[in-house]
Amino acid sequence: MRKRGRPPADDQLTPAEWRVVEGIRHGLSNPQIARLLVVSVDAVKYHVANVLTKLALRDRRQLRHWAGVRRASALHRRSPAMTDNETLGAIGQIARTVRDAAAAEVWYRDVLGLPHLYTFGKLCFFDCAGTRLLLSEGEEGAAQASILYFRVADIHAAHARLTAHGVVFLGAPHMIHRHADGVEEWMAFFNDPEQRPLALMAQVKP
Repeated sequence: MRKRGRPPADDQLTPAEWRVVEGIRHGLSNPQIARLLVVSVDAVKYHVANVLTKLALRDRRQLRHWAGVRRASALHRRSPAMTDNETLGAIGQIARTVRDAAAAEVWYRDVLGLPHLYTFGKLCFFDCAGTRLLLSEGEEGAAQASILYFRVADIHAAHARLTAHGVVFLGAPHMIHRHADGVEEWMAFFNDPEQRPLALMAQVKP
């Protein structure tokens, strides 16, 4: 007879735990993750506790720098090509904080005439001749420094090379979204010497 309940995951973490881990590696707080996933804060805390136990990690900071990749990802078991030739590419995305995402979407689309790519909640994406513009609604409407995202071919190799050169990353490379066609969006964040935000970004095809 089949046992009742959810079948065991064929990965070290469950899908729900992976979603929480990616939120933590993206720098989100438990309440922010809860709102994003439409679950309770207690549910997020429960998943965090389970993940820390499974991975034998001490705290949330260690988890943010954990470089695990989910089994379903195109990058699973793909070894980074660690060479000094892994350079930063073109600026693939610029992020700007806005007070009202819905109003900003209308203005950038209808007044400036920028091609609208897609909107996820309070995140709006536009195309600027090949460079993506991300408008994100700030929780308190406060303006923040724009983030420059550099395209790289191999985000783990670029992360390793820059780390070897003294760059301190805020967290490990992590997948932030998988498109309907299976293309994955990966990012890793760091600061420049004046503590202004920068990021690596990579699109990984299935």
